[in-house]
Amino acid sequence: MILFPVLFPSRTIFSERAMLSVRWIPLVALFLLFGCQPEPTPVPPAEQAPPAPERLRVILDTDANNELDDQHAIAYLLLNEATFDVAGITVNETRSGGDIDAHVQEAARVVQLLNKTDEIGVYPGASGAFEEIQPTLAQETYDGAEAVAFIIETARAATAEDPLLLLPVGKLTNIALALDKAPDIADRVRIVWLGSNYPEPGEYNQVNDEASLRYLLAAEVPFEIALVRYGEPSGTDAVRITPEEVDLHLSGHGPQATTPITGRHGGTFSTFGDYAVNLFSHIDLHGDPPSRALFDMAAVAIVKDPTWATATSIPAPQLNADGTWTDQPDNPRTIILWENFDAPAILQDFYQVLQAETPSAE
Repeated sequence: MILFPVLFPSRTIFSERAMLSVRWIPLVALFLLFGCQPEPTPVPPAEQAPPAPERLRVILDTDANNELDDQHAIAYLLLNEATFDVAGITVNETRSGGDIDAHVQEAARVVQLLNKTDEIGVYPGASGAFEEIQPTLAQETYDGAEAVAFIIETARAATAEDPLLLLPVGKLTNIALALDKAPDIADRVRIVWLGSNYPEPGEYNQVNDEASLRYLLAAEVPFEIALVRYGEPSGTDAVRITPEEVDLHLSGHGPQATTPITGRHGGTFSTFGDYAVNLFSHIDLHGDPPSRALFDMAAVAIVKDPTWATATSIPAPQLNADGTWTDQPDNPRTIILWENFDAPAILQDFYQVLQAETPSAE
């Protein structure tokens, strides 16, 4: 509207030839305004919203035949396929649960119940402790060699930007051996360990190999601890389940095993839920009401959803020879502690994940 008085001046100023030129000006202006503008480039759908998080490549390191929380952790990890890309399961031997073969067999039972035998390997690891095995690492064979080699090989395929998640839920022997034998993997892994009563002494996974924990506290590697804290509401010990809750929420649930298993206490099972009921019927219960903590499953859960616990970065403390702790506030080496676990949210998600895999009744 403002252009036209300017584009059509009086004849007293312009010649006919000039007027012909002027008459073209509106067309040129319109062409410039509308005809030469670049076409808008559609934004690809992937750029319109943040991309979905990548699946986490993970190795679970477990003493599977020790109690019953390891089995629940394996099931929860393998059924969370949208979150976890499980490379394999490595196994270690702790003071309960028999020899290394018994631990391997128990992990393999759960893998079979979930129809993952062809996808997920179970690798035998250390029977002994870190300080016993460390001097033998240069040999062709040593205690734990198969698991350690698998950890190193898988870690070397990862990157600092997309690290391999190492999720040990027993003693730390296999993890410490792998880092000692192959220091180059330190910036390609993230370690989240289930263990320790820090700042109090003790805890089963810790006391089974305290030298391996000292090694990792001093190593320059990302190290996180999902704390246990027996009897305290702030640790994974608070993520507890009763046999009645197992019957109600787990019995009969999970995928139908193509090949049923024989349980470690006997009996034949085709779903993880039924096996869980059997495991609870063969274990001592604690607390009021009588229950068991699913420590290891809680560690998997807070990796899946970090809002289910509180993470705090602290200077790495010193683990003393007598098992007590000394804080080191000036230590530049830091670790992350996980505490204050949201037990209702974690358990509810576990129930839902398992129940979602239950075949519909015909």
